[in-house]
Amino acid sequence: MTVAHVAHGHGDGTAALAPSLVLVVLAAGYVVLAARRRDDGRGWSSWRTASFLSGCTLLALASALHLLPDLAEDFRGHVLQHLLIGMLGPLALVLAAPITLVLRSVPPRGGRFIGRVLRSRAVHLVANPVAAAVLSLGGLAVLYLTPLYAATIGSSVLHHLVHLHFLAAGCLFAWVIAGPDPAPRRPSVPARLVVLGVAIAVHATLSQLMYAGAFVQIPVPPDQRRGGAALMYYGGDIAELLLAFALVATWRRRPGRSPTAGSTVPAAPPPDVSPARRFTEN
Repeated sequence: MTVAHVAHGHGDGTAALAPSLVLVVLAAGYVVLAARRRDDGRGWSSWRTASFLSGCTLLALASALHLLPDLAEDFRGHVLQHLLIGMLGPLALVLAAPITLVLRSVPPRGGRFIGRVLRSRAVHLVANPVAAAVLSLGGLAVLYLTPLYAATIGSSVLHHLVHLHFLAAGCLFAWVIAGPDPAPRRPSVPARLVVLGVAIAVHATLSQLMYAGAFVQIPVPPDQRRGGAALMYYGGDIAELLLAFALVATWRRRPGRSPTAGSTVPAAPPPDVSPARRFTEN
């Protein structure tokens, strides 16, 4: 027996409006900090600002898809939400370097606190490409290979928790693979490329299993399941190629490093650079 994917929150205007309000606040906060950076002469990339606003727009679009009955009741609409919330939206947000913007905007005391958090044992545990890939791809596997997806159809709370996991795991994976923000103990670019290659292969395999209907537990009509699998396969390829491009674009010798392979001699920062700025640049 198959059931159609049902929309969550149709009758709850507050639930539908809340994500958009949060995104508006985040976007406004980012724009204000970026404007202050420009006003004080230190500047901030307009491209990064555009990237953050694009990420917020993609997430807002994903949260509004349930307002379109044809997509809300179709499994392909669910997969489109997954792509926007778990892959494309997080990539755009991460490429905007929000942590760096905050570090360069808060007082030194606040920067030192953020630095301690980023260097904490808990962050070291999850801010690892392998751990991030497991959280992201493992979430997909649990959703589609167990009865979890069927459970989300009947539970609005569970439905939103799954989307929250997609968002958090997507941001974490994009950050540790190719994010411009500082990350603890980030491996070399070749090592991250290997992890990304494995993630691409696992994502493609899961899409193919979904298309064939093998091992998956997705109670939707076969045409919707196959259409969702195709969207997941090709849409995932686009998101992962963009992530790979962002990673390869960072593969260059950083300023202040010795030309000798493996040497790590940071450039001495100007005397007036705050600890927060120094943390960002080293």
